[in-house]
Amino acid sequence: MVRYDAMTHELKIFMDGVLHYLGDHPDLRVDGNQIVHSYKSRLKDREHLREKLKRKRSEGRPISTEDLFSRVTDLAGVRIIHLFQEHFGHIDSLVRRKVEAGDWVLGERATAYTWDPEAAEFFKGFDLEVVQKPTAYTSVHYLVRPRADSPLCCEVQVRTLFEEIWGEVDHQINYPVPTENLACKEQIKVLSKIVGAGSRLLDSLHRVHRSLEAGN
Repeated sequence: MVRYDAMTHELKIFMDGVLHYLGDHPDLRVDGNQIVHSYKSRLKDREHLREKLKRKRSEGRPISTEDLFSRVTDLAGVRIIHLFQEHFGHIDSLVRRKVEAGDWVLGERATAYTWDPEAAEFFKGFDLEVVQKPTAYTSVHYLVRPRADSPLCCEVQVRTLFEEIWGEVDHQINYPVPTENLACKEQIKVLSKIVGAGSRLLDSLHRVHRSLEAGN
């Protein structure tokens, strides 16, 4: 914990740079509209980190002071929320541009987590590890560092507003300890289906709107 406390200032500076580069970038505008709906960041709470370290120790996978920053990669987190799934490519391209310029390094191959087969097919069109989870979680994760040997790491999560709603509800009810209530489990699953349908409906509405504007 002492090492984490000593690094929080530098970690926050790096995290804020990632947040505003993606959240406010002028290239993330399409047809005069901002792609990014909203964005936020957080540093991992000390007590949550303490609980995580205890949990890893109880699982027989203790994390030492020396490997804290290499094994716990979500000490800093940025979340980028957008409306239409089809706009994800613009955000992904911006991350890749920063990596290609040498300003960021990906700690590992970016991963798209989803339960939805249609979403999985969409994400396979990008340079992503696609993982279909048994849970209803959907989000794309990048681990970015300023350089390969830096202890600083920021987890970037990119998801639609519908997916954000599901994630926030699930986080309150089902995390860090999964609920045992059958009704809650079933309703969280139903909510995920509504989220998937809602995301597809938004993309369909967006395509119809664009075609109507083009016709005018």
